[in-house]
Amino acid sequence: MNKSGGQPPVAEGRRGFIRKFLAGLIGAVLALIPAGAGLTVLLDPLRRKTSASGAVPVTTLDGLPADGLPHKFAVLATRTDAWNKFTQVPIGAVYLRRLADGKLQAFNVVCPHAGCFVDFVAETGSFLCPCHNSTFTVEGKIADRSSPSPRALDSLEVEVRNDNEVWVKFRNFQAGSAAKIPVA
Repeated sequence: MNKSGGQPPVAEGRRGFIRKFLAGLIGAVLALIPAGAGLTVLLDPLRRKTSASGAVPVTTLDGLPADGLPHKFAVLATRTDAWNKFTQVPIGAVYLRRLADGKLQAFNVVCPHAGCFVDFVAETGSFLCPCHNSTFTVEGKIADRSSPSPRALDSLEVEVRNDNEVWVKFRNFQAGSAAKIPVA
């Protein structure tokens, strides 16, 4: 039609549509780039792999009596979740003792039966779980065959660093299982 007022020619309608379509497409692509970058930054902590837990310092040799009896120590470590870092957070506890040959022995304080914390009873020289009366020798072995615990206390790797620092590779294990299965 003419310029005096009718409908625009068909060719200009197609061009206008293509122009608007391309402008919208370019705008969408340009909007997706920063949105994708922002989403990547937001989700990055969730994609990171956590490192395997290593040894953590627990005490010093000076702080561990040489009496051969187990002594309870809190295990503090630095923990990082997806976005936060926490320092010196309690993650558990261990019993440490010096053996006659000077070596160290470490046990997780959690009972392998149901996950309760065991106590060391100095009068009997044994560990006792107050929940179901599981008993363990000072070496961590099951003391009574009728004990409900499916295995001995969970031993942990322990080492001395810098001539005085006691480090323990702290792990928790699945309760109620005869096998010593680490919990992530």
